[in-house]
Amino acid sequence: MGAETLVDTGVLVALIDADERHHEACVAAFRKARGPLVSTEAVLTECLHLLSESLASQQACLDYFLRGAVLLVPTALESLSRIKVVMRRYRSVPMDYADASLVVLAELLGTGSILTLDRRGFLVYRWREKRPFHIAP
Repeated sequence: MGAETLVDTGVLVALIDADERHHEACVAAFRKARGPLVSTEAVLTECLHLLSESLASQQACLDYFLRGAVLLVPTALESLSRIKVVMRRYRSVPMDYADASLVVLAELLGTGSILTLDRRGFLVYRWREKRPFHIAP
């Protein structure tokens, strides 16, 4: 690929839910993003859970992936060991599985560009141990 931008849960939820307070900022961030948008199955699962009150919202989320607007990158079995290490390292932040899957995906793809509303976490997290994330919106 090349120059991918990672997509976290909160941004997808805000993009779909027009009543969410960060909706406009997330719409603008999606429009500005360059290169392929990528995410993980953990993020998709978390997003569908948060949108579970509305089948239409869940289907809109799935449509982003089905249309290829966001590319779904499955977590390889080998990545689980690295996810375990990353979760342990950031346990005091705390870090959940979805965030850890994005950190490991950043390491695999060689990118720190991310669309996230989780500044508290992603300002602390590092990919490849020392590289900071470039956060939008």
